[in-house]
Amino acid sequence: MGIYLVSVGAREWFDADEEEGMGAVAAGLDEELRRRGLPPYRSVPEEPEFVRGSGTRFEEKLVPPMEGFLRLAQDRLAPSEPESLLDWSVLVPVPLDVEIELPVESSYSDTTVIAGAPRILDLAGRLAEAVRLPLDEIPEACDNLDLTMWFLDGEAKRVAEARPGPWAENLDAAFYVALYLRAAQHSLRRGCPIVYS
Repeated sequence: MGIYLVSVGAREWFDADEEEGMGAVAAGLDEELRRRGLPPYRSVPEEPEFVRGSGTRFEEKLVPPMEGFLRLAQDRLAPSEPESLLDWSVLVPVPLDVEIELPVESSYSDTTVIAGAPRILDLAGRLAEAVRLPLDEIPEACDNLDLTMWFLDGEAKRVAEARPGPWAENLDAAFYVALYLRAAQHSLRRGCPIVYS
């Protein structure tokens, strides 16, 4: 059990079943995009068959404590930006200046808050630069807890010893910087939503 960030394919995104699908979220987002004069978000790819290391799916588990990451975001971002980075329940590859809140129940709330991946990529990217996150060492394909295991199984500690820097001073915070960065990159690269599960 626990909280995961996972990619969603077209079948689940457009499914109107209240228990299994996200059709109400998809419809609500399209209505809000229409009100803003933007095209609907209809080009959601099908969830591909799982192939380890392919980078076609996203699944990571939120394991480490978040306190250090929250402090980092508050210290390095503008006052309203940590909330934008953290308070969404659905991430979509659509440029949104502000989050869209829908009166649709999500996994952990009575509403669904939708954020645009370009904005989350910008915020997480700024944190990655601030702590000098060694992106060339950190997994890009996050389809089977790759990032989670990299940080928890000791590889992060090994790299931190070889490449010290601000990121190595709090590996829990570095995990969340990498998590949100990779989630936004995946959403944009694959054109898919990412949700908490």
